[in-house]
Amino acid sequence: MKIGNVNLKNNVFLAPMAGITDLPFRLICKENNAGLVYTEMVSAKALLYNDSKTKLLLKTCDEERPLAVQIFGSDLESIAYASKYVSDFADIVDINMGCPAPKVVKNGDGSKLLLDLELVRQIVETAVKNSKVPVTVKIRTGWDFDNIVAIEAAKIIEKAGASAITVHGRTRSQYYSGNADWDIIKEVKKNVNIPVIGNGDITSKEIAKKVLEKSNVNAIMIGRGALGNPWIFRETVEYLNTGKIITKPDKQERLNTIIKHIKLEVENKGEVIAIKEMRKHISAYTKSLKDSSNFRAKINTLNTEKEVIQELREYFESIE
Repeated sequence: MKIGNVNLKNNVFLAPMAGITDLPFRLICKENNAGLVYTEMVSAKALLYNDSKTKLLLKTCDEERPLAVQIFGSDLESIAYASKYVSDFADIVDINMGCPAPKVVKNGDGSKLLLDLELVRQIVETAVKNSKVPVTVKIRTGWDFDNIVAIEAAKIIEKAGASAITVHGRTRSQYYSGNADWDIIKEVKKNVNIPVIGNGDITSKEIAKKVLEKSNVNAIMIGRGALGNPWIFRETVEYLNTGKIITKPDKQERLNTIIKHIKLEVENKGEVIAIKEMRKHISAYTKSLKDSSNFRAKINTLNTEKEVIQELREYFESIE
């Protein structure tokens, strides 16, 4: 699998997710054989204004490479600056044209761009002109069911010089409800020559195989299905390559992964922020386990790394 001049070891990618895909989580997923990882989306305008908080989202390291850095914006000056800036350390610059969040959309960014395909063209051309690395774009199928523009948008994006396109199989109006439409993703694949990455509702290796075969896309991107389940990458890659089913992680591996994740977060963000941010991850890691709701309620009252790890050890000890 190649995107532009970037060689990837497999075609199962970690999707960019705000508040989730920080450096520690990307490293955990990379260790579990994710072929490409993406940062949380970063505001191009905030980079132009040298915002220090935004730059913290761009903390990276060699172990996670190849790395895609996702930017968002609709202002050409900001896009030009951000593309140039992040291409100094990213392997791929990805432009978000799919985020449905109201605070993003109200500024004309994210999925709102799907209502202005001329601006889409200008943004991609600007990014390609200013980036030293391949530029990719992530879109949805359209703004709503009356404005399904994925095929048209994909053709414009390809012509503007992008090296790949990701399609999330929902409209903006759907947010994350309903089912992803892989028929539209399949049609996009038929209509462009650059690699197409399919995204939406991939929560298991079996679903991954089914949608790959149905849509003929070059790669798949796993988002919410990886939350609390970074092992989905190695399971999926093995299943796609050999048909073999890898044993699920036992409780010791699960515990070790959570502790490693905590330690990486503390190292990167300091104990106070890290422990608060780990609550959602611990909740996802333990979701299906015995008596997990009571355990999560207790974890959410703890504030130190030592307390949380002690509680985790005792909890996993209690599980048969």
